[in-house]
Amino acid sequence: MPRTPEENERIRQAAKDKINQAAMSLFVKKGYHATSIDDVAKLAQISKGLLYNYYKGKEELLAAMVQIRIEEVKEVMEDAAALLTPGDQLRHIVEGAINNVYRRPEVYRFYLNLQTQPEDDHILATYSTMLNDESRKQFEVQCRMFKQQGVKEPRMKSLQFSAALQGAMLMMTTYPGDFPVEEIKEQIIREYCNGT
Repeated sequence: MPRTPEENERIRQAAKDKINQAAMSLFVKKGYHATSIDDVAKLAQISKGLLYNYYKGKEELLAAMVQIRIEEVKEVMEDAAALLTPGDQLRHIVEGAINNVYRRPEVYRFYLNLQTQPEDDHILATYSTMLNDESRKQFEVQCRMFKQQGVKEPRMKSLQFSAALQGAMLMMTTYPGDFPVEEIKEQIIREYCNGT
């Protein structure tokens, strides 16, 4: 009995997920440039030919992963914006960001590293720019949340909020066993999500 289109799509998506997970693991461990397509295929336990059915090469794989990351960030911000009050919106951002980093610290480190690549690295600089452009767009959404909250200087408050949140996320990945995740999350929520 032939497979249904839905079954084919599920199988296809499962293979792509396996490839993406293997690539992320290797990019984190070895770096983008030191990782080969052979490495990714071996870790994903698939043939190189099958991998090429989904991605033309390593850069297309990176591009897909960056697009997935952009969509994840957009989804958190859209879900936050759908909430009724600015305080609830900002709380959603804090909880989503910190919980995500807590679950996948290596993924956060990979994208942070990618966002800070030198401009001379022409391959990675393209994806760094894409991530940074999306971050700027989401920062503007966040500024509007602080404006709706009624703070005097919404941009400055948003910058402080981002600095506190990014700092906490970086420290979580630096000191994973010793970082007081819940306490810091609640502190950021108290300081920034209740309006001042």
